[in-house]
Amino acid sequence: MTTSPRQINVVEPVSPALELVKRMLFQPFDLGKWFIIGFCAWLACLGEAGSCSGGGNWFDNHSGRSGADFHHALDQARDYLLNNLDWIIPLAAFLIVVILGLGLLFLWLNSRGKFMFLHCVALNRAEVTEPWNKFASEANSLFWFRLVLALAGMILTLPLAGIIAVMILKMVYHGEPDLAGILTAIGLGLALFLVGIVFAIIKKFTVDFVVPIMLLRRSKCLAAWKEFSGLLAAHFWQFVLYLLFQIVLGMAMGILIVMVVLVTCCCAGCLMLLPYLGTVLLLPVLVFKRAYPLYFLAQFGPEYNVFPPPPPAAPPPGLPPRPVAPPVI
Repeated sequence: MTTSPRQINVVEPVSPALELVKRMLFQPFDLGKWFIIGFCAWLACLGEAGSCSGGGNWFDNHSGRSGADFHHALDQARDYLLNNLDWIIPLAAFLIVVILGLGLLFLWLNSRGKFMFLHCVALNRAEVTEPWNKFASEANSLFWFRLVLALAGMILTLPLAGIIAVMILKMVYHGEPDLAGILTAIGLGLALFLVGIVFAIIKKFTVDFVVPIMLLRRSKCLAAWKEFSGLLAAHFWQFVLYLLFQIVLGMAMGILIVMVVLVTCCCAGCLMLLPYLGTVLLLPVLVFKRAYPLYFLAQFGPEYNVFPPPPPAAPPPGLPPRPVAPPVI
């Protein structure tokens, strides 16, 4: 039976999370430990790098030539594709298979890394082999859940994105905007944005809370989600505040990283671009990001605490020492 917490605070977990970063990485400083935990963190972040995209002005009214140029370029591209289908189709199929294969591999390794990094943070250990083998079943369950979630997201978002792209290309092809088309594209864009937000929240809750519940219960992903959904329904607004505070924390960490890059004359920024060394360099930030939701979840009761109990105080002289309780995981 779940213990009802007295008070849930989104600010309170910040202090113990920072203390864990200090104790785990700097007391004492051990470069070997950094590289081992950094490897687990690298796996936990594999394939999750974001990309930035810029926009441009679709309609240029200062000259009618731009619309004609676009029309001509589109016709040329269509003719080129039709005349070279004999090698474009096999190449496209090969690239799609390679990309899908790499995506599945990265997702599987990433799911393993989630439990490995969580194991290291929760127990303050630098281990790879033990969590890799110990949580293989839970990681595979997480992999299949995330794969189905990704497919569902593609089914919902790709048609919307395709319709928006076709409508915009059609307006650009004809050289003049259509009010009804613009309004329809804006509406579909808002729907696409909302769907993306929903899936992003599901992904966030899965990593932050469902994975720790899976680790504690040694359960499958759906069973952990069922338990977490009850917690979410009972404390909905606390989790809303959690998401909002995560935005604040993300901005603060982003500003901190930018300041480090500027102070080091962009040297740190260059190292952060390297796949594995960049993760090791950002390890304090990554440990804090992993520890904060764990301390937030622990506020809901001891059955949600992934951290082992603190060691008992030394007994007075002459008394036998108390037995130490085993770790939770």
